[in-house]
Amino acid sequence: MAEITRDVVIVGAGAAGLTAANDLRRAGLSVAVLEARDRVGGRLWTDFIDGAMLEIGGQWVSPDQDALKDMIEELGLETFDRYRDGDSVYVGPDGVAARFTGEMFPVTAETEKIIADITAQLDAMVAEIDPDRPWAHAKAQEWDEISWDAWLREQTDDDEAVRNLAFATGSAMLTKPTHAFSLLQSLLMAASAGSYSNLVDADFILDKRVIGGLQQVPLRLAERLGEDVLLDQPVRALEWDPSGTGVTVTTDDLTVTARFAILAHAPILYNRISFVPPMPRRQHQLHQHLSMGFVIKVHAVYDRPFWREQGLSGTAFSPYELSHEAYDNTNHDDERGTLVGFVSDQHADDLFTLSAEERRQRILESLSHYYGPEALNPVVYYESDWGSEEWTRGAYAASFDMGGLHRYGADLRTPVGPIHFACSDLAGAGYQHVDGAIRMGHLVASNIVDASRSASAPTGGVR
Repeated sequence: MAEITRDVVIVGAGAAGLTAANDLRRAGLSVAVLEARDRVGGRLWTDFIDGAMLEIGGQWVSPDQDALKDMIEELGLETFDRYRDGDSVYVGPDGVAARFTGEMFPVTAETEKIIADITAQLDAMVAEIDPDRPWAHAKAQEWDEISWDAWLREQTDDDEAVRNLAFATGSAMLTKPTHAFSLLQSLLMAASAGSYSNLVDADFILDKRVIGGLQQVPLRLAERLGEDVLLDQPVRALEWDPSGTGVTVTTDDLTVTARFAILAHAPILYNRISFVPPMPRRQHQLHQHLSMGFVIKVHAVYDRPFWREQGLSGTAFSPYELSHEAYDNTNHDDERGTLVGFVSDQHADDLFTLSAEERRQRILESLSHYYGPEALNPVVYYESDWGSEEWTRGAYAASFDMGGLHRYGADLRTPVGPIHFACSDLAGAGYQHVDGAIRMGHLVASNIVDASRSASAPTGGVR
């Protein structure tokens, strides 16, 4: 078995781990990045499927994501605007597709007012939430002990209003049923984007894309590290000194001895590593209250963006449809047209009880309710199923169960001896986005640099 020694060993070659590794190298510390997969990027993955370039994982950049925007600029990448000219489409409870412009769905005046009033109420609540410390709010426990769905239904008995309000943090972001997570978790999701209004504004959240795909961020970061990024190295064991003096990390064919370790992968995978000695009780309990959501990202490529000929932007929503949202996802300077749709939580579970062909038919039929019969016949069709990924096991990110956020949230980032934690699942601003991963990479690298300098500082007193 090969043996190497570094200042810091990083488990996971996604945006968080690679950002941290580059920061540490610039600070003069040596690093080794161990990645279980045969590629870098984690939940960022651009691939060619049947000749079509598809962003299988994360892909969008929003205006508030300063850490990501700075990284894109630093790496010399370019962005382009998501296509949004024309009408959007909304399918209501009657199953009829209605065209509209602006942010508000075409609902009755009464329902529109209820949505607007509750949105304003939520914006006021979110403004009180520190996304880095949501558990510190005076009402954190109260808000963490009522589900998102139950709180909304306390505000109104208008079912269509509830469904549309619940949509943003339920199906669209946390990708769990709205009864399965708390009001506080929902407020954190909104606070991470600056406001609830930002979260429900598709033109804000899904603003730009990177030419060539967002996976270029980790790919270029990994290029800078060269041979210090080692692929196909799932970590099996991590021995650590409770006094904080060092770690030994073991894969199937490599041992890395280091002063510090960073676990830069989804927290639901911590239990894939055997810790010696075991993690403290607090971490054992915490990690049992985190779970991934589940969403199928559907890519449908057509010979042309036919919906534009109809004056449609490609933006579509419905809390009543199998594909609850869809967008024009055409690549930069591509003559073909691409739609991306999403099926989440229970709907996604149910679809995987069907055959692949039945699943395809059901999803394309749902898309046709927005765009018409031409949507039924793509030239390329692909489903991103992150739930079956061995080293991800869900999408988009981990969130707490009912009551877990106020109970354990403060311990999410707390180092355990020489072991530090960094990934988008732990972020405040940019939570479950690449922006959050980069922020966490910068933060944990800074913490380790400070700890390293403190440990090496000379000791002594005045004589």
